[in-house]
Amino acid sequence: MSELRLTDDGLDEEVARAEVYGLLALLFQAPPSPELLANLRLAVTEAPVPGAFLEEPFRQLVGAARARTDAEIATEYDALFGGVGKPDVLPYGSHFMSGFLNDKPLAQLRADLAQLGLGRDEATGNTEDHIAYLCEVMRYLIAGDDVAVANLAQQQHFYTRHLQPWIGRLAEQLRERPAAPFYQAVGDFLYAFAEVEAQGFDLVE
Repeated sequence: MSELRLTDDGLDEEVARAEVYGLLALLFQAPPSPELLANLRLAVTEAPVPGAFLEEPFRQLVGAARARTDAEIATEYDALFGGVGKPDVLPYGSHFMSGFLNDKPLAQLRADLAQLGLGRDEATGNTEDHIAYLCEVMRYLIAGDDVAVANLAQQQHFYTRHLQPWIGRLAEQLRERPAAPFYQAVGDFLYAFAEVEAQGFDLVE
């Protein structure tokens, strides 16, 4: 994953979409690194077009990062997604779509990933339906060099099949966690971004 350019307000729309997916992947795959949080705290919060739909949720996310220390944000992450026993929030597609981990939606996802020539990094302990992995795939489908794979049709198919059915519900779970104000802001931003993506793909013929 290339370095995220959160402070550049001159990105074109597709590059900006890819950068958002990259940011979300990093926020969900592990407690955010000090470098990521420092970058986020310096991010430009004024959209190129005033009143853009994501402007306020992103402003709130940056504000939440500025209001919390690195250690406090790491504690939030561990409380939500780690800990002993069942985590408070399970960011896996199979859990939301079937009610079980490692279920049929994961098998369907693996079949689609194989057709794209993609696979899981065995070094990670998360299955492919983890939100961070899916965001990384979307980033690749937007910004990848292989136009046979990285194109709008593949983005639409992948998003509507493997993210749209549940990403809003994950966002809502985070929005209902006032004890984790940074990840509550992540939930608000994720919810708004998911709406933008769904509306955009609805326009694709």
